[in-house]
Amino acid sequence: MLEPSRARPHMPGYGILPADEGTGLLPWSWACERLTGSHDYWLSTVRPDGRPHAMPVWGVWLDGALWFSSSRASRKARNLAARADCVVTTDDPHEPVVLEGRAATVVDPAGIAVFLAALNGKYGTAYGIDFLDPAVNSTFRVRPSEVFGLVQEDFTGSPTRWSFPAEH
Repeated sequence: MLEPSRARPHMPGYGILPADEGTGLLPWSWACERLTGSHDYWLSTVRPDGRPHAMPVWGVWLDGALWFSSSRASRKARNLAARADCVVTTDDPHEPVVLEGRAATVVDPAGIAVFLAALNGKYGTAYGIDFLDPAVNSTFRVRPSEVFGLVQEDFTGSPTRWSFPAEH
């Protein structure tokens, strides 16, 4: 995966320091550590009528994308089927990582098996491949378009926005 570009996000009214002050721009590795280590992720989607919907999910940061699964009948899966744009956040509000991207449904058995092995390893579960049968459960991969992160202890000097090329 290519390194994304980094910049200070535009946050008027918050006293955000220039990119070379405070902690400075955070490295991409900082965000990857938090995306990997988060136990839970908050997934935000949009309902067909435009109202927001947020739910926690288990997931794994794998090959430069956030992977998770959900029942095809769930609200979040139906929302993503209609509109793939979503936001996924880590579970630590003191050092948050906010990922914006589009969810792609994975149906390739080899890809699902790699995700399942990573999921079982992370959460200490023993789900079989039948658990992620695409006829019943959707497996999603969200590649980031933009990612935001900051360290609460240096709120004005750490905010960083990572941007990714359209096709990565």
